[in-house]
Amino acid sequence: MINNALVYVKFTFQTKLRELGEKEALKYIKKHSITGREGFFCLTSSENLTLEQALQTYRRKDSIEKMINSLKNEIEIKPLRVWTDNSFDGAMLIGFLAQLIMAVIKYECKDLRNTSIKFIKISLMNLTVTVEFLPKGGKREIFSNFDPINERILIQCGAPT
Repeated sequence: MINNALVYVKFTFQTKLRELGEKEALKYIKKHSITGREGFFCLTSSENLTLEQALQTYRRKDSIEKMINSLKNEIEIKPLRVWTDNSFDGAMLIGFLAQLIMAVIKYECKDLRNTSIKFIKISLMNLTVTVEFLPKGGKREIFSNFDPINERILIQCGAPT
């Protein structure tokens, strides 16, 4: 057990093991999960927050940091520190729209949900669409440079492959 008055630990377990009863299963869990290296973290704030409010704020901050990291490393927005306000706003708008498009692609194409945004972006950048204007005023789109990722996206969008 943890000998610290500031830390409260609660765990539950469920077992369908036929060989172990509840007491034996609890002993097994304690033996294999409590190693003395569990650790804890402390959130401090200048605001007077409840524990739940502090944790929610921390988790929101973490989500924002992950979004900014994705904008920088996956969407590859250039460094923003030297831009004018309008350039910054425009780059952020385009970056968030790109994030939205990637989220929709991952939502619609369930088999791409675990695929990195970077790989999806590279795949879409390699896709080529040639537009051929026909003599009678029509046009024809010719897709090329397929790979499994962009082909899956095109199929989901209903584009000819």
